[in-house]
Amino acid sequence: MKRLLPFVLLLAACSGSQEQSPEPQWHVVDTDFSKGRLGNEQTVTFTDLEKLHGHWCDGLVVGALGLGEALKEFYPSAPIDRTDLRVISRSSPCLTDVAIMLTGGRAQFGTFQVSDTIPGLYIVQRISDGRTFSVKLRPGVKPALIDSLGRLAVARTLSPCGLDSLQASEASFGKDLLAQDPKSNFEVQELTAFQWPEPAFAAYTKTDILNKNAPRCAH
Repeated sequence: MKRLLPFVLLLAACSGSQEQSPEPQWHVVDTDFSKGRLGNEQTVTFTDLEKLHGHWCDGLVVGALGLGEALKEFYPSAPIDRTDLRVISRSSPCLTDVAIMLTGGRAQFGTFQVSDTIPGLYIVQRISDGRTFSVKLRPGVKPALIDSLGRLAVARTLSPCGLDSLQASEASFGKDLLAQDPKSNFEVQELTAFQWPEPAFAAYTKTDILNKNAPRCAH
């Protein structure tokens, strides 16, 4: 019976995390073709993030809810303009995938960087006005067990049953986050006079946003 316990916990946690909480979604706006104008509005769902990332996990929930709170500072009632943002993310595979999906940032265009020296999860900036915010998970929100087991898993010293227990714990944590108000779990702070670091390599021109503010044809 003890050997079945991690698997039972996993089924219960995963079922609850994906069936009981509403799916988060974000309203975004992009340009309407390869050299187009701003105005193509669409919805990005958590399922879209999951497809990009490859699987459901608590890190994807943390990144999506946390970055979503920071983006509300720029766009409290308007679509998220993915042509006007750049972001620095911690190196987690989950966090980085959320960053590029929700902000449109890309390393090749100088709008996406990765650093584990930043405070918190992300630093995101609106390019047009320089407003900058950081977002972090509040202390004590994430169970310490997840990080301790995670370190063992990264070192590849966690047992098979330990991996199952880690997955169950992460699923339960993600479920809890989805059921709660993100404001109670994340801290968003404005960074005044923040100097954006130079990218590590030369950036290419993102040609599909050059005409984003072009007027419409008169006829």
